[in-house]
Amino acid sequence: MKEIGRLALVLTLIAAGAALILSLVEAVTRAPIAETRRQETLKAIRAVLPAEIDNSPDEDTVDLVAGKDKKGRDVVHTFYRGRKEGQVTGVAFKVVAPDGYSGNIVIMVGVMPDGRVHGVEILSHAETPGLGDAIELPWFKKQFSGKSLENADWRVKKDGGQFDQITGATISPRAIVGAVKKGLEFFSSNRIEVLASGEGSR
Repeated sequence: MKEIGRLALVLTLIAAGAALILSLVEAVTRAPIAETRRQETLKAIRAVLPAEIDNSPDEDTVDLVAGKDKKGRDVVHTFYRGRKEGQVTGVAFKVVAPDGYSGNIVIMVGVMPDGRVHGVEILSHAETPGLGDAIELPWFKKQFSGKSLENADWRVKKDGGQFDQITGATISPRAIVGAVKKGLEFFSSNRIEVLASGEGSR
């Protein structure tokens, strides 16, 4: 009985020591991880906005509620505003294509103030290597540049639109085209509020 008690004490001390170490590691790595994520987001934002911006778009944001999810929680869209000498020259925002071949495709979209796409970046996906992952290739992303709700038919060519699909992997491009279009529609509906003057997060 005495031996069991001693064993229990040793195990308790080991568990407490492990928890303390994990807590210390988490505390030490929290800030670097947060900064790494910030830099990754900034890199994606700058990739889709005009090059001449002179502010930090991740510190000049507008949050708008786009609806509710299945659990009744607000779905918030964050718009990152890029500025040149105080004037908004581009806005970036994320969209999610839930109907990719292998699940969600997360995309960063950059638009000019008039609603034309400046650039898109694929942030994450699980598409098939060597096939669906061609959505990351420059030629595929470049075809969105200059397109707007007014000057483009937002369907892939196989469906009668003007966006190139990928041979053998139409589902992924179709999902991206649809998601970007929905993002443009939400931006267009809230354009005045997104572009309203006033720097800093709102």
